Amino acid sequence: MMTFENQKKIKKLVDMRAKARLGGGQKRIDSQHAKGKYTARERIEMLLDPGSFEEMDMFKTHRCVNFGMEKEVYLGDGVAVGFGTIEGRMVCVFAQDFTVIGGSLSETMSEKICKVMDYAMKIGCPIIGINDSGGARIQEGSNALAGYAEIFERNILASGVVPQISLIFGPCAGGAVYSPALTDFIMMTEQNSYMFITGPKVVKSVTGEDVTTEALGGAGMHSRKSGVAHFKSASEEECLQLTRQLISYIPQNNMESVPTVTCNDPINRADDVLNEIVPDNPNKPYDMKDIIRSIVDNGEFLEVQPLYAQNIICCFARFNGVSTGIIANQPKFLAGVLDCDSSRKAARFVRFCDAFNIPILTLVDVPGFLPGTGQEYSGIIVHGAKLMFAYGEATVPKVTVTIRKSYGGAHIVMSCKQLRGDINYAWPNAEIAVMGASGAVEVLEGKNIAAIEDADEKAKYIFDKESEYKEKFANPYQAASRGYIDDVIEPRNTRFRIIRAFQSLQNKKVTNPLKKHDNIPL
Repeated sequence: MMTFENQKKIKKLVDMRAKARLGGGQKRIDSQHAKGKYTARERIEMLLDPGSFEEMDMFKTHRCVNFGMEKEVYLGDGVAVGFGTIEGRMVCVFAQDFTVIGGSLSETMSEKICKVMDYAMKIGCPIIGINDSGGARIQEGSNALAGYAEIFERNILASGVVPQISLIFGPCAGGAVYSPALTDFIMMTEQNSYMFITGPKVVKSVTGEDVTTEALGGAGMHSRKSGVAHFKSASEEECLQLTRQLISYIPQNNMESVPTVTCNDPINRADDVLNEIVPDNPNKPYDMKDIIRSIVDNGEFLEVQPLYAQNIICCFARFNGVSTGIIANQPKFLAGVLDCDSSRKAARFVRFCDAFNIPILTLVDVPGFLPGTGQEYSGIIVHGAKLMFAYGEATVPKVTVTIRKSYGGAHIVMSCKQLRGDINYAWPNAEIAVMGASGAVEVLEGKNIAAIEDADEKAKYIFDKESEYKEKFANPYQAASRGYIDDVIEPRNTRFRIIRAFQSLQNKKVTNPLKKHDNIPL
C-alpha cells in the first residue's frame, strides 16, 4: 500500500508536470489562441502520432538573475523538447513556447535544444524544430548569443546526416533565422509567421524604406521572391500535416535506404495521352506536371518550392512504392529556361536527394540558359555550375528522360550521360543539339544569307537550311548513335521504363575520390 509520503511526492510530480505544460500561464495561452496560434505542446501533439511524445528536460529553468529575471522562472524555460513518432517512425522535435518570455532564447533553452539535436544524431532520426520566438533573451547578453552558436554548430554537423526541418509559426528574426537557414526545409504559415535579419523599424531608420512585416519577411515573400521558404501553408494544422507528408518521403538518416510503401498502381500502366501531350510547334508550351502525374504512383507528388523559380519543378514522388526525387524543366514558365534562381533551386534539391540516398529522375525540356545582363550580373555562370556540380557528384541512381528540347550548356547541366547519368532515355520528338535550328542557321549560314538580295529567295534558303538542321538534330537518333542516349522510348511506356531502370540500379555502387570535402561554387 502506498504511504502518505509517497503519495505526496507523486502529487508533487503530477502538479509540477501540469505547471510545466501551462508554460507562461493560462492568460498567455489564451492570448496565443486569440492570435490563431497554438501552444508549443499543442503543436507537438498535432505533429506526432497520438500519445507518442516523450518530453525531456520538462523541469529545466534558466539561471539568469539580471534585470529581475529571478522573479520570472518557468518550468521548461520556453521550449518543449523530446522525441516521438510520425507514422511509427522516430523523430526528435523541439517547439519554442511564445507564452514564456516571448519564446526568447536563453542559455538553458539552447542547452535543451542542443540536447535533443545530439540525441537525434545519436539515434539517427530527423530533427523537426518549431520556431516561435522573439529572438535572443536580452537579459542574458552573450550567454544567449553563445546559445545560438551552439545550435548553429549542431545544425552544420547534422547536415547531410539526419534530415532537418524548420517550421516557422511566429516571429523568427535576427540571429534566430540562421538555424532554420541551415536546415533542409523551411515551412511557413500565412499571416502569423515571418523571418528577417532586421525588422521594419530598423530598416526604416537605416535605409529610409517603409516596409510592412509581411512584405519584408512574410510567408508570401519568402516562398515567391527569396526562395527561403520551401513550403507555405494557410494554417498551422495544414503545415503540420504537410510535415508528416514530407517525412514519409525521406529516410531517417544518411545510412538508411529510402522509404518504400506498398504500390497498387501497376508498373506497366501505359498512358496513351503521353504520345500526344507535346505540341507539334516546338515553341508552344505545355504543363510538365501533367507528365509527372501520369508516370508517378497514383498521380501523387509533393512539390518543393512550388511558387519559386517556377521554370523548374522539384518534387518527391514514388515509383513502384519507392521514394524518388524529380527535377523537371517547366515549359509553362519562361519556356523552361534555366536561370540563376532555378539553377540554385534544383542544385540544392539534387544535393539533398544524394545526401539521403533518394534516386533522382530528371525530365528535360530546356532551350538553354536565360540570356541578358540581369542574369550575367547575377552570376548565372556560377549558379549554373552549382547544378552541374550537384549532378556530377551525385552517386544515387540517376535516370534522365529528354522530353523535347535539350540545347547547349543546359543539356549538359540537366543530368547528361557525361555527368554520370546512369540511364538516359529520350522521346522520339526530342531535340539534342547545341542550339535550335533558327539560331544555328544564323550562325552557320549568316554570310550566305546576307549575300542573297531577293527576299523570297532568302526566305527559301533559310527554310531549306533550317529543315536540313532539323533533319539532323530535331530527333534523338544522332545522340543515340553515339551512346549518349541509351534508348528512344515510346512516351506511353515512360512509367514502365523508368521503374525498370531504377530497379536495375538498386545495387548501384559508385564512390567519389577521397577528399575532406568538395568546394562547390557557392
